[in-house]
Amino acid sequence: MSVAELLRVILGMLALVALGTVLRTVGLLKSDDARPINTVLIYVGLPALIFTTVQPAPVSWDLAEVPLMAWGFTLVAVLLAWVISRILRLPAPTAGAFILAAAFGNTGYIGYPLATALLGDTGLVRAIFYDVFGTVAAVLTVGIVVAGEMGEHQARVNPLKELFTFPPFIALLIALALRSVSVPVLVSDWLVDLSKIVVPLIMISVGLSLKPHGIRDRLGLVGGVAIIKLLVLPAVALLLGGLVVSDAGLVRLLVLQAGMPSMMLGLVIGMRFKLDVDFLASAILVTTVASVLTVPLMQLFT
Repeated sequence: MSVAELLRVILGMLALVALGTVLRTVGLLKSDDARPINTVLIYVGLPALIFTTVQPAPVSWDLAEVPLMAWGFTLVAVLLAWVISRILRLPAPTAGAFILAAAFGNTGYIGYPLATALLGDTGLVRAIFYDVFGTVAAVLTVGIVVAGEMGEHQARVNPLKELFTFPPFIALLIALALRSVSVPVLVSDWLVDLSKIVVPLIMISVGLSLKPHGIRDRLGLVGGVAIIKLLVLPAVALLLGGLVVSDAGLVRLLVLQAGMPSMMLGLVIGMRFKLDVDFLASAILVTTVASVLTVPLMQLFT
């Protein structure tokens, strides 16, 4: 796929984001309506997409390097963001939000459709392993530890319990366990139909959730998140991927996923642990919009 075609795909997805924003602006839907949409995605759409993609796919141990690389990039970002937050002496809730926004990308909601458009079904399988075993596993363990230490909350959460009760993670484990099983056509077709709701609902949900207020007052800090998330991490992925990976398609996938905008799930974690939610929302909005330019830009170097 050419950069121009990739840009067309991104703009098409942003049009769905804009649709969600319009629906919220005219009052047909509210920001709170993103919650039931996300519930349908997490419990129905994403598990169906993951199962139907991974279960029939040729999966080898070579895929194990994908989440390992994802963890490496994430830990680099966590360390870098933590150092910056200490230098700037950010309040703990803002520092926690800064780390979550800078380190954890939207490798599922936005990464899946872009990986499919750029690299086909093989790219999607790799994107799923990067997202579920890499990003999601990291945010539900490392991310929750960070939020728990820096948030103003009383709750205690078991990171491993969060991970092993997360529906997309369960779906991936089931798909791997049933790879040698012939799934009835009636069931597989039904799951494929369910998986088709994922991309449009994801984009509309993003549009409902994004809030532009507060960006102006924290433009410098939000810009720092954007630089780390959209430029530094894909550059690290390009450098390390080029050194240790011989498959050019995998390098492109690593650069793509490393450069995804800030993760929507980070906003949910921020709310749960009472981090600086307004900053998280601003960072998600800015990085999502800016990714229209940075994703094609970074692909030019692969």
